[in-house]
Formats: sequence, C-alpha cells, structure tokens
Amino acid sequence: MQELSAITVVLADDHAIVREGIAALCASQGMRVLGQVADGGAAVETITALNPDFAILDLNMPWVTGIEAVRRLRAAGCTVKLIILSISREEGTVLEALRAGADAYLVKDGPGRHLMDAINFVRDGGIYVSPMLRGVGLFAKHQKSRRENPLAALSPREMEVFSYLVNGLRAKDIADLLEISPKTVDTYRASLMRKLNVHDLVGLVKFAIERNLTTTSPHR
Repeated sequence: MQELSAITVVLADDHAIVREGIAALCASQGMRVLGQVADGGAAVETITALNPDFAILDLNMPWVTGIEAVRRLRAAGCTVKLIILSISREEGTVLEALRAGADAYLVKDGPGRHLMDAINFVRDGGIYVSPMLRGVGLFAKHQKSRRENPLAALSPREMEVFSYLVNGLRAKDIADLLEISPKTVDTYRASLMRKLNVHDLVGLVKFAIERNLTTTSPHR
C-alpha cells in the first residue's frame, strides 16, 4: 500500500486561503504538494503536466468548473485520483461529479480528517462520499438497479453527452469538447435516449430537471 508520505498532490481552488489550508493539512501528513492553481483550466494543464497521485478540485472555479475539469481529464485518459470539494450538498451535483469521473466528493465544512479518509479510501480503489452527506445512502442510490435508476444504464461517455445536451450544448460543440465527430455524438445521443426511453431533446431536458441534474452547467 502506498504510504501517505509518498503521495503527490495538486490543489485547485480560487481562494488562496483555502488552498493554503489544504496544502498545510496535506504537508502535515507527509504528502507533497506539487502545485496550486486558481481555476479549472489551469488545473487541467497542471495535472496533465505534473501527473500527481491526487488532485483536489473546488467545484465552483472561474472559467472551468471542477466537474468540467474532471470531465476533460477523464476524456484525455488521465488516471489521477480526483477529489471534488464543494459547499453544495445537492444530490444532483454529487451524482454529476461521480458520473464525470470524480473519485470522491467532500463538503468544505467537514473536518480535515474526512479528506485523509477519502485519500486512504480512494487510493485503494474506492469511491468516497462525505459522511456529512450520508454518503452510504447516497452511493447506494447511485448503485441502484438499472430498472430503478435509468442513469445507471448509461456508459460513462453516454453520461458525458447527456450532461452536455441537457445544459444546452449542440452536437458540434460536444464533439469539439470530447474530441470526437458530431456523427459519434449523434450515435451516443440516440443510444442514451433509447436507454432512458426519451424520444426528443425536450424530453431529455425534462428528465434531467426532474432529477436535479442541471445544477452545475458543464460549460459555464
């Protein structure tokens, strides 16, 4: 098992005092902070360049959100362990972060030990949700059968396309973001609509609104 003292970390938060606090916490456990940035775009570039073991990302950063940064990194094949920090306790936001490829979701008003718990749990292959969100129950919902939770039937790529579609992006824009062809986007759209038993874009947006899945727009 990897020791905490051998772990490298990149931090992304638009508040310097928050970054410095997390950096001090990580350092107190022997971890090495390779870099600190203030927005999601810089986070993607820094994580890609430095390839740390973990990246800790604020949800609401300027230009590129934490969830969008996660999407971009996963789309590029990045295997760094990604932890989202947020003040939001919205179930839709938590599920969106997990679907995007985050390995953990923590609320900012939790104790520092929750971050250490998350790192320990995630490095062994788990998915961690803050106990302050009643994570076991929430994650159990996330793992419901496909019949109870239609979203569970979607592949990670279909979930990405779904998220972009319900937040107003066109097929061409989605293709550019995911670096695939518009025709491939159309294929994913047809597949996910079939799985969700939805027949048009209006129905897809209604499906997302009813489940609070448009809380964090991936392109803002």
